[in-house]
Amino acid sequence: MTRSTKAPAGRMQPASHRLSRHAQTLLGGIAAMALLATAPAFAQDGETNLSTITVKGKGTATGPDANFVAEDTTVGSKTDTPLIDIPQAVSVITMKEMETRGVTDLQAAVAYTSGVVSDEWGSDDRYDYYRIRGFDTTTLGFYRDDLSARIPGWYTAARTEPYGLERVEVLKGSTSTLFGLNGPGGMINAVTKRPTDQFHAEVYTTFGEDHIETGTDFGGPIDKDGVFTYRLTAKWQNADLGSDHSNDDRFYIAPALTISPDDSTSLTFLTDYNKRNTTPAVDFPAGIKIDSTKFYGEPDFNKFDTIQKDIGYQFRHEITDGLTFRQNARYSHVDLDYETVYGASTDPTASRSAFSVDGKSDRFAIDNQLEYDTSTARLDSKSLLGVDYSFDNTYENMLAGSAPGISISNPVYCGRACVSMSPYIDWRVKQKALGVYAQEQLTLDDRWILTFGGRYDHVNTTADYFNSATRDDNTSDAFTKRVGLSYKITPELAAYANYSTSFQPTITPTANGYTLAGTLKPQEGEQYEIGLKYKPDSFDALFTLALFDLTQTNVPTNVSQVLQRQIGKVQVRGVELESKVALNDRWNMTLAYSYWDAAIKQDSTASDTGNRPSRTPQNVASAWLDYTIPGDGWRGDLTLGSGARYVGSTYGDEANTVRVPSYIVFDAMASYKVTDNVTFAVNAKNLFDKKYVTTTYFGSSYYGDRRTVLGTLKYTW
Repeated sequence: MTRSTKAPAGRMQPASHRLSRHAQTLLGGIAAMALLATAPAFAQDGETNLSTITVKGKGTATGPDANFVAEDTTVGSKTDTPLIDIPQAVSVITMKEMETRGVTDLQAAVAYTSGVVSDEWGSDDRYDYYRIRGFDTTTLGFYRDDLSARIPGWYTAARTEPYGLERVEVLKGSTSTLFGLNGPGGMINAVTKRPTDQFHAEVYTTFGEDHIETGTDFGGPIDKDGVFTYRLTAKWQNADLGSDHSNDDRFYIAPALTISPDDSTSLTFLTDYNKRNTTPAVDFPAGIKIDSTKFYGEPDFNKFDTIQKDIGYQFRHEITDGLTFRQNARYSHVDLDYETVYGASTDPTASRSAFSVDGKSDRFAIDNQLEYDTSTARLDSKSLLGVDYSFDNTYENMLAGSAPGISISNPVYCGRACVSMSPYIDWRVKQKALGVYAQEQLTLDDRWILTFGGRYDHVNTTADYFNSATRDDNTSDAFTKRVGLSYKITPELAAYANYSTSFQPTITPTANGYTLAGTLKPQEGEQYEIGLKYKPDSFDALFTLALFDLTQTNVPTNVSQVLQRQIGKVQVRGVELESKVALNDRWNMTLAYSYWDAAIKQDSTASDTGNRPSRTPQNVASAWLDYTIPGDGWRGDLTLGSGARYVGSTYGDEANTVRVPSYIVFDAMASYKVTDNVTFAVNAKNLFDKKYVTTTYFGSSYYGDRRTVLGTLKYTW
């Protein structure tokens, strides 16, 4: 993360286009699985047997989706558009895929997506961390239902519960033209479960070592005419994070109601209450062998507890034939109670550091859209005009202190009484952002699709530091633009190109930790992208290839655990390949590979120029395959699946002096359909219990999650 949210815890080697041995092995497996999986879909000339293909019902632009492959989305254009028509790389992780892989957080949801590295801080489970196309998007790059859920403060934020989601979407490249404040790498949009026209219901329980949870998801029409529909999703969990003195307790409930008196009008209310009692980052001294399940803080001063409450709505009304007005809005309130002791070292007499935050955040976002669709004999037009506004008000009271040292070979805790705390920073940050945007989508002869648009943003950020009686007030204005062209070579194959820019005001402490935003310039990005998309008619799949060249100026980086500076320019050029395949009811497959050629192009620290940005791998790859063996009367369907995730080596600093080795992790699942209504599944993550470091940070190492095995019993009706 580029801001100071971590626990107040020589030259780059020549770039090589050769993959490591692990990457070569993984990609070889990807190619083999691709050939095996797609072979049944192709026959000899004139012998295509469509009768053997099971055709699923088409989902909507927000879900639900029948399998791993989505067809439409709104995230690429804010209009209902097929994925193949969007002149930009977009990946969709459907609810079916999340259920199959046993996703428990958003980092796991996007772990098999091209262009994305997640969970780079490993044992830090305070937030969901993402890096898209080489750039950190954690702070501003998260959206929910197309509305910003950015983190304007330093610490006060809650994680999103994946069980409450219909799908997760990743829009890669600049998104500022539609969504405003964002980096050039891209964004992640979580789509909330909504009421459905047909009744459905499920209850489940999941269990494992130090893990028990239960939940339910049900809804459908309330009245016989279907004017009122509802949905209720709820989950309770008592668990840990796989290490000593860790915690991951959750309670989530989300009622939703849709009122749709006719086909032209609908109003959906989306609400939720999300309580999560968890624990802070777990850091370890770098460069030594250590048991990554151990704990070197203080159990009595160790929590990261959040409560988030959301209430929002989505309104749509077709004014006349072709003219539609939409308004989406959400209010969120977050409470944070954070306490941690960190910084143990090999010297048991060296004091540890302590830190705490009492935070509160109120956020409001609203987006108004007017869309006009019209057609002639050869030309289709979608015109979009929008105005959005967001307001964030975050108050954080921070204390800092110390605790006595501890032995890392035989830790003995001293208790809460030994932690000494003093006032550190007491502040309030307010941010107001107003954006006006327009977009045009022109389709000529169902073959040429031209998408272009522009946006003006006005952002004001004010920070009051009560303990120093100072104020920092910063106003930023920016105009961003995007133009893209898709050409349908055939109805199944599209080539595209686009150019886009981005704008990202910086919210982070600088000198002495008491200066915000005003002394740091906004980050500005520029991207060129070309690609191919192939969506065959003969089976359900989407294959994508993207090549991109993007740069961002004024990128912040840490010079200590609480101070930052800006790098003049960072460039990332890369290639992404992704396949999502559902051949029929039996086969599901995802394949992804990313190559990032990343370099610091300008820097006030001259020796860092030409180096690789920290925590940015060169090669990232993943593969997932599952197969269902149909039941034959006396037994039910049996599904077996496995996957692998590879992340190449990185550096822990801009000087490229601390190298973090590459790693590959394997996952697996098995599911058995006991009856038509009862299913039992087992999901294993990090199947071989690999011990690996995800990153280093100022002398501390962060380890990836160890093996977890969870069983789930689900009843649907």
